[in-house]
Amino acid sequence: MTTDTPAPPPAATPPPPDDGPTTDNPFLVVPYAVARQAKHAIEGLEHLLSQRAPTRALSAVPRTAHFMGATAKRGRSEPVDLPHPTLSPGFAAHVAMDELILALAMGPNRFPVQADFDRVAAELGHARLLYDARGWLDDPASYHRDPPPLTDPSFDRGKFLGTSYQRLLFPSGWEPRDDEPGAARWSSYTANETASATVLRHEGPPRPWVVAIHGFGMGFPFMDLFGLHALHLHKDLGLNVVMPVLPLHGARRITRVSGEAFLSFDLINTVHGLAQSVWDIRRLLSWVHAQDAPQVALFGISLGAYVTSLLTGLVDDVDAVIAGVPVVDFPAMFHQQAPHRVRLRAVEHEILDGNAELVHRVVSPLAFAPKVPEGRRFIFAGLGDRMAPPDQALALWRHWDEPEISWYAGNHVGYLWSRQVTAFINDSLTASGFVPEDVGESGAGEGRLDGGPDGEEVP
Repeated sequence: MTTDTPAPPPAATPPPPDDGPTTDNPFLVVPYAVARQAKHAIEGLEHLLSQRAPTRALSAVPRTAHFMGATAKRGRSEPVDLPHPTLSPGFAAHVAMDELILALAMGPNRFPVQADFDRVAAELGHARLLYDARGWLDDPASYHRDPPPLTDPSFDRGKFLGTSYQRLLFPSGWEPRDDEPGAARWSSYTANETASATVLRHEGPPRPWVVAIHGFGMGFPFMDLFGLHALHLHKDLGLNVVMPVLPLHGARRITRVSGEAFLSFDLINTVHGLAQSVWDIRRLLSWVHAQDAPQVALFGISLGAYVTSLLTGLVDDVDAVIAGVPVVDFPAMFHQQAPHRVRLRAVEHEILDGNAELVHRVVSPLAFAPKVPEGRRFIFAGLGDRMAPPDQALALWRHWDEPEISWYAGNHVGYLWSRQVTAFINDSLTASGFVPEDVGESGAGEGRLDGGPDGEEVP
């Protein structure tokens, strides 16, 4: 029996070389030549400055100034969907913090080399043909297999700053299909085979549960307890909280940096990581429901908000969902944040503007209709976020039929000390029936991380 396989996509035609204006008019040719030389000099200077972290850090200054100027210009145009923050020194400092982190992370030792471009292009090209032939691009839900329920996890105990928690462990059981690109590489990550989660649970009668999903670089109890507002959810709001560790993060990592191999130039790794994330958490959800949970909410931050949004289109047994500083489109993020030369070469190799976008469709939250009830979908995002820019949150907001959204005047991590965000989380869980009104309105308590500048509240 033969299987029809689509022909590979046509090769992209590279843009013609920029040889200057098509005219002999010296009033055009001479200024153009000077401008072109200046452009090359600036690009060379940028390349030179990128070699050292201190000089890379300096790029945060003009990038911050550019963003502030663009934001001021956008404010005058009065867009419909995105509110306009007060352009205060505090807001500029938030933006500069994100720009500084991005600049320091973009070291030349992390840039792909020619072999990486060739390998990634081949993997994505193969994946595009395979996923199309299997029907997964037309029906992304069919790409995801149903996991077995989690019935017998093991537990150990831990303690951090006086807070006792349980650590739940179980074998993930997820592997890429043998014929998927990158399958052998992913299966070689043996530390990733054991899934785990941190559990904060009250004794006594059943209570609602929050499945809180961490962001990139997290996955350790000491980070997640604060970074996911878990102490506030557990101690102040009286909820049970479980925090799964995403693939290749925390104890599952394979490099020194938690999550480094999950979000890298190996874009097929991101597909596998997201697919395994929803598999593991669907298994964890089966365990949570077996604890007589009256209600279950999903709450994710950044990468965790991506996983949360994807799960929202795959599971039927979740009662509310909160996506914080969400990312929903990694190829678009790569396009925005990659250095200019890396981005151009990725387009030339047909990695971006085609294959990556199509292949990532099987794990895109925007390809799935939300199953969580309307009125119980909530989003918060930072207007000065340079790591997960506001257009990512806007895309999710539109896809989710424009639910309640809270815009705070801060950067990617500004939610940690924003009273506005804490109040929004409280209100969202109260409106969804997870928290009694008198508890949800009581504000911060001992579990609240507070003490930084709150920025301007945005209506």
